[in-house]
Amino acid sequence: MADQLDLKIVNGLIIDGSGTAARRGDVGIRNGRIVELDKVTSPARETIDAEGCVVAPGFVDIHTHYDAQLFWDRSLSPSCYHGVTTIVGGNCGFSIAPLNGNREDAEYLARMLARVEGMPIESLRAGVPWDWGSFGEYLQGIEGKLALNTAFMVGHSALRRAVMGARAVGEPATPQDLEAMKRLLGKSLAEGGIGFSSTTSPTHNDAEGHPVPSRHATDEELIELARVLRDHPGTSLEFIPEGSAMRDHHKHIMTEMSLAAGRSVNWNVLNPDSKTPYLWQQQMSASDYAAERGARIVALVGVKPAQSWVNFVSGFVLDSFPGWEDLMRLSLDERREALRDPALRARLDQGVHYRKTGKRSPIGHWENWSVAEVLAPQLKHFEGRKIGEIAASQGKQPFDALLDIVIEDNLKTSLAIPMRGTDDESWQIRANLWKDDRTIVGASDAGAHLDMIDTFASAPDFLRIGVRERGLIGLEEAVRQLTSVPARLYGVKERGALAIGNWADITVFDPATIGCGPVHTRRDLPAGASRLYADATGIRHVLVNGREIVRGQEFLGHHPGCVLRSGRDTATVPIPAEAR
Repeated sequence: MADQLDLKIVNGLIIDGSGTAARRGDVGIRNGRIVELDKVTSPARETIDAEGCVVAPGFVDIHTHYDAQLFWDRSLSPSCYHGVTTIVGGNCGFSIAPLNGNREDAEYLARMLARVEGMPIESLRAGVPWDWGSFGEYLQGIEGKLALNTAFMVGHSALRRAVMGARAVGEPATPQDLEAMKRLLGKSLAEGGIGFSSTTSPTHNDAEGHPVPSRHATDEELIELARVLRDHPGTSLEFIPEGSAMRDHHKHIMTEMSLAAGRSVNWNVLNPDSKTPYLWQQQMSASDYAAERGARIVALVGVKPAQSWVNFVSGFVLDSFPGWEDLMRLSLDERREALRDPALRARLDQGVHYRKTGKRSPIGHWENWSVAEVLAPQLKHFEGRKIGEIAASQGKQPFDALLDIVIEDNLKTSLAIPMRGTDDESWQIRANLWKDDRTIVGASDAGAHLDMIDTFASAPDFLRIGVRERGLIGLEEAVRQLTSVPARLYGVKERGALAIGNWADITVFDPATIGCGPVHTRRDLPAGASRLYADATGIRHVLVNGREIVRGQEFLGHHPGCVLRSGRDTATVPIPAEAR
């Protein structure tokens, strides 16, 4: 039959992503697109009964790091199981394209990712071919092979290394270097990169413990690279500022980048805490500062307080404190032996005090840390216990008790940092920020920090905690924040909303059970490496471009995802008139 549908979804509660009220109805799909909506009478080759479930646009996750994982996991798990249908990678300046053909520079990027984004180096070496050159070659190599729609930023650190080689760390760019970077960025954007990303964060250090390449850039370099975006439609800016305090210089540089590019700047990440209101208020003031000058800055707000695990192998977070960076530059054997030294322990402990006030950073209250996971069998009885309790039972100082466990466990211990912002007032602040036009909900970091954080489940957690458990946001608005809002920020065409003519990226979920199961370690990476993982609950069906990829928690083996390219699949989003 000429008018037969490929698939229709019936009896669902349609929440179309616009924020309007939910309504009962059906969705008809043909050739990957929505062709009938609300009342579908045409016959279909396949029918999904969505009785009792919400039929929503697929979730759009603009802050992931799947750049490497996609080579060994074409499903892009766990995001595919969590209702996500479109992801953006290459954030924080950490794309893995372009490459310059020098194996040493590719190896540098692999080791940098292992350190700064918590991806096992053995997996990066075994699972990624590293055989492309240009950004376009990277995109072409994954076209037609992935379950989800994917888009990628062009990362500053990759650009710098491709142009400057080893000089990218420790040296300013010469005028010739900068011009070469601008040409390479322009070429990468013309080949489909959807924007430019960078970082100046002090937590971003490479495998040798040195600041990553983008942290050696001048303000002029950042602004001039941002300016390249003006000539490339459908491009965006993403940036990680230096430290959690939004100082005037950070506001200024992001504003100048926005003005140079004629684009909004999306920065990561705002996690409010009622006990430090000055901090999140100062961070939000960056948006007002930019608006007064005709620019736009948008904060990425976390869905929940992140439970963070740290370890002494990667050293991520720890190496941002004074005196710790030298330790993390040592080999693992040297590091383990050095940690036995009482004098070094004293220096490390002192390093978590603020230089100006002398007060201990909240992260340095070792007694409040917990042992999340150990590998040594004889230490298993410590799992789940607080360091303070362990120290008291052993007659030790908390920091000594912590380090003694870490040393005996060959540095492999995962330690849980106490979560902040868990009180009701912090949740209310967070809810207010979710609905603020100066923010966007997200910060999943999916694909990164595989040994450290559980934010990869941000979409189902948002619906579980924000909507069902705490009632902080309505279901329709929550869906809008996960779909059309991020799609609109990056100018993604024909996605993020259920509308006739749009691509059929659809998630069907049970609002009464959506969420995720317990976080656990899963050893499914190349070379036998592990990652933190959690299964989704309440996700019934996930469709990408009209093809069902997930049913329940079963991946169906289909890979209908599209590589989104700037200009073709994204449109330029001008800075709003009220900000100019």
